[in-house]
Amino acid sequence: MKAPSFWNLRGLSRREFLECASQSLLALMLLPELKGLEPLTRAQNPDEAVPLQGRVISNYTTIHRQPDSASEKIETCKRDQVLDISGATVGAKTPEYNRVWYRVEPHGYVHSGGVQPVETRLNPVRSRLPRTGRLAEVTVPFTDAVWNYRRPYEVAYRLYYQTTYWVVDARVDQHGVVWYLIPDDKFGIRYYVKGEHLRLLREEDVSPISAHVPLEEKRIEINLEQQTVIAYEAGQPVFMTRAATGAKFRTGSYATPYGTFITNRKRPSRHMTDGDGVANGSYDLPGVPWVSYLTTSGISFHGTYWHNDFGRPRSHGCINVSNDAARWIYRWTLPAVPLYKDYFAETYGTRVDVI
Repeated sequence: MKAPSFWNLRGLSRREFLECASQSLLALMLLPELKGLEPLTRAQNPDEAVPLQGRVISNYTTIHRQPDSASEKIETCKRDQVLDISGATVGAKTPEYNRVWYRVEPHGYVHSGGVQPVETRLNPVRSRLPRTGRLAEVTVPFTDAVWNYRRPYEVAYRLYYQTTYWVVDARVDQHGVVWYLIPDDKFGIRYYVKGEHLRLLREEDVSPISAHVPLEEKRIEINLEQQTVIAYEAGQPVFMTRAATGAKFRTGSYATPYGTFITNRKRPSRHMTDGDGVANGSYDLPGVPWVSYLTTSGISFHGTYWHNDFGRPRSHGCINVSNDAARWIYRWTLPAVPLYKDYFAETYGTRVDVI
């Protein structure tokens, strides 16, 4: 089974939860069992399992003979190289906040912090789309968006696994390949992506979780010291995930602020940028998925595809969580957002305490 990116805590006793929470800084909690290497798979459909792959996130990531950065170096992998991963294990004592290593076929181990778990899944395409467009999710390790589908060598952006976008039209090229048109929500530009690389989302993909629970009985706690996010229903924990909150950089301090907030604004997809695009510390991230805002300045929960190294501060103020965890938070918190809305705001929202 796949090492989970978050824990569903429903059914745990308070004692069991506290025991789980007390170990949240250790990567041991990410594994289904600690007796050995468990196979990592994701279900493509009920009858088919897809072996888990990993996309190298860092410019360079090293495969080691053992799950320890001090062990023999076997190979250096470059960014966006896709690796076959057959298992996960607990490695050396450092870094303490993330001790998960992936077993890479055929001969070594790579630290999980520099690898995004991905899969390769092609999708049926539609030659016509609703006038309002459809929300879609990338289902391959990466795909290149191009300015003109007739000239696919002119790349606009590289789009990554589980990022989300609005597609508003479909075009067919001279080879019969269907391309979806994406209007960028930040710069007003437009680009095309191969349709088979995007899954058009359905109502059930964004349907509310625990819709029966009243607003006042839902609460999220972000613990900056432990770098954890815990959701409660009527005082009982039902969900926990590791996070990466705001950090200090050479360009300044971006610490996530303490206080009480509400999740009253949401976007299922957002192109996030900062700086001039070339300065140190700047970023340009299209398709950031499942954004639940806490402040008017833009601090939010959101999915993360540029690192897999949760457990220490490393963001520009936001609460980085895995894409799966961000989707859970987006669906569980109020207000609930209809599938066809690219932006949604209300005067109320789920309470979030940053401690």
